[in-house]
Amino acid sequence: MEITQEQVLSALSFVIEPDLKKDIISLGFVSDIKIEGNKISCTVQASNPAMHNRKRIEDACDHQLKLKIGNEVETSVSIVAMNEDNQTDPQVRKVLPGVKHIIAVASGKGGVGKSTITSNIAAGLAKRGYKVGLIDADIYGPSVPIMFDVQLHKPGMKDINGKSYMTPVEAYGVKILSIGFFADTDQAIVWRGPMASKALDQMVKDVYWGDLDYMLIDLPPGTGDVHLSIVQAVPLSGAIVVSTPQQVALADARKGINMFQMDSIKVPVLGLVENMSYFTPAELPDNKYYIFGKDGAKELSEKMNTPLLAQIPLVQSIRESGDIGRPAVLQDNTASSKAFEALVDSVIKTMENK
Repeated sequence: MEITQEQVLSALSFVIEPDLKKDIISLGFVSDIKIEGNKISCTVQASNPAMHNRKRIEDACDHQLKLKIGNEVETSVSIVAMNEDNQTDPQVRKVLPGVKHIIAVASGKGGVGKSTITSNIAAGLAKRGYKVGLIDADIYGPSVPIMFDVQLHKPGMKDINGKSYMTPVEAYGVKILSIGFFADTDQAIVWRGPMASKALDQMVKDVYWGDLDYMLIDLPPGTGDVHLSIVQAVPLSGAIVVSTPQQVALADARKGINMFQMDSIKVPVLGLVENMSYFTPAELPDNKYYIFGKDGAKELSEKMNTPLLAQIPLVQSIRESGDIGRPAVLQDNTASSKAFEALVDSVIKTMENK
């Protein structure tokens, strides 16, 4: 009897990848199928290429091929690690499965409004109907709970397949988790790098996020342990760097862009956001005052061949919205909401074109 490739594919569709709980055919993990007489060979990707896992998959393939085709077949199955495309595929990866786009928001220095930008992107995406998550990874200055008016809330718990997971707090359609939920509002968080990295790892892996279109990660300012931990733990789709137009902020923003472009990190920089671009007083709506300098981030974006996603004005209502816990993008037809809507448009367009 001549063995066909269809028979081999059908038999291997009964082999379940141990960690991902899906069959290896639907995952697209089988390649290089060769049939010579009664000898069948193929290559199979595995999410965990450890010896015990490889042996388990090899034995399962051998068993199903003999069961479905015949005991006389000889099998040779080569197990390899998942390729890079599969490691970032939301349907296949083990970290944050089901999350389509994971975007880190960073700044070279503090005080440039990074958390304000992150919160408004998240709320703006949710306003458009997208399913959105937000991790406040700014370990030493978690401000997202205040910006969403959930500082007194606590994550819940959910049991899935015998394992307990935290469930995020939800506000304005955004699922939120912050280290601020686990500390008193006046308590200083004094952690060394390894402790901070472990906390972030738990916020990613021990939380039930469900299916999301976008996950935003609000990073601490600067470049350091936490940034490396996030890059190593999470398959980022890209990063957004926030800066004000002034030179001292731009110098640090340049370092932030260079960090993501390092060979050991290699995360695409989706673009720059220039915050506090100009000030327009309410009584003089046609006037613009460039308090921190004019077009600094725009000029940096051109020098570093990085898109400028938006220029956000310095408006009192943005500060007030953050303080009362309702992101400015949720306002109707104001100067600040229009600026953030334009930023959300840029983010969506950038991700759709990736």
